[in-house]
Amino acid sequence: MGSLKMFKITAAILMIMGLGYPELRSQSSLDYYIEQGLESNHALQQKLTNYRHSIEEISEARGMFFPSISFNARYSVSRGGRVIELPLGDLLNVPYSSLNTLSAIHNLTDPATGQPVNFPSVENQEFMFLRPSEHDTRVELVQPIFNRRINFNHKARQNVAAAKQADSEAYKRYLVAEIKSAYYNHLKSVGVRRLVDNTLILLEENVRVNERLYSNNLVTIDYIYRSQAELAKMKQQQSEAERMEKSTAAYLNFLVNFPMGTPVETDDHEHIPDHIIPLQEASANAMSSREEIAMINSYSMAANNLLRASQSNKMPSILGIINYGFQGEKYNFSRDHDYTIASLALRWDIFSGMQNNSKIRQAQLELQELKQKGREIEEGIRLEVINAWYSLEAAEYSIEAAEAQAMANRKAFNVTSRRYEEGEVTLIEFIDTRTAMTNAEENLIIAEYDYLISL
Repeated sequence: MGSLKMFKITAAILMIMGLGYPELRSQSSLDYYIEQGLESNHALQQKLTNYRHSIEEISEARGMFFPSISFNARYSVSRGGRVIELPLGDLLNVPYSSLNTLSAIHNLTDPATGQPVNFPSVENQEFMFLRPSEHDTRVELVQPIFNRRINFNHKARQNVAAAKQADSEAYKRYLVAEIKSAYYNHLKSVGVRRLVDNTLILLEENVRVNERLYSNNLVTIDYIYRSQAELAKMKQQQSEAERMEKSTAAYLNFLVNFPMGTPVETDDHEHIPDHIIPLQEASANAMSSREEIAMINSYSMAANNLLRASQSNKMPSILGIINYGFQGEKYNFSRDHDYTIASLALRWDIFSGMQNNSKIRQAQLELQELKQKGREIEEGIRLEVINAWYSLEAAEYSIEAAEAQAMANRKAFNVTSRRYEEGEVTLIEFIDTRTAMTNAEENLIIAEYDYLISL
């Protein structure tokens, strides 16, 4: 990390030369943008809403453990239907006739009225099976007593909610990295634009010097044309640098949900880490804390619970049912018309067209697919860490090379500039030296911010 110790020295030299660029990292400004992004980023809010939706699904699944109470009312009018015959006349008239005969022989009388005892003849009776009108008004309570599917479904919903929470946390990590990269990219574009602005001042001075030399017959007019062409070329680069500055600012504002034209705030505070953690430690940290692994593990547990829920369909379920209500041909809610029924119901699906077996196989395949996906994610994270670590290492070496190149080109330009003013070198040599210095300064700016982006 010796190159990073040269960071501030390089910045100071550039500022002295008038080719400075903004300080690299404003802790408070960057933290402000991260905070705003976590609060208002549209994509993150969608994921958080999705997570809250899964929490409500847990509540819905938990509600299946509790009894359900419903109010049911029915009023029906019927016509026709079956007739129930009751042969009371056939059963009673013969014995009644015999009793009447015995009563006449023995002169039996009714003690209450003093009249002879006489049993009347009875007609056979007919009843309609359906009442002409009837109401049934009741309150029904249903309580699941034994249903393993409800239990596993509730656990699966909890697993899905945990997976969606991990997904939102993973996006938070991605969003923070994206905001940091956007912030550093903007500072990079600002640094390049300032470099171009300062180079324009140098080129404008070069045009003025050549015009003075030409007026004194010290150079030919092609010197003026060539210096003007270099100036026009740099103005074109200035336009591109301004476009990049505006584009990077717009993208940062997009991430934090600010209006696109909002100016980007930066501070003068600089903070650069002075070491890189070892690759093995970085990989271990990633495997223990990356939310993608927790997410796929939660989805795997959800799939396993759904598999067990499907397997539970082969077992019976038991319900407790209590009904309290009123019945009658007319609406009458008195104690003479109420009723109470308590039931214990067992349901056991013996055969359902092989549908349940198919659901079990689907759940097994999904669980297997998620396990394979989990291994793929773990290997992908290990590869990400390796690529990121070596990219950061290469970025550090790039800073060292860029600093050396920039320093050498500054010295070469200072020497060539003095010799050019004294007429010892040609305009071509001056332009080449100036171009090399500008390119080296731009390369250094890019290398330093690319280091922070890689980090």
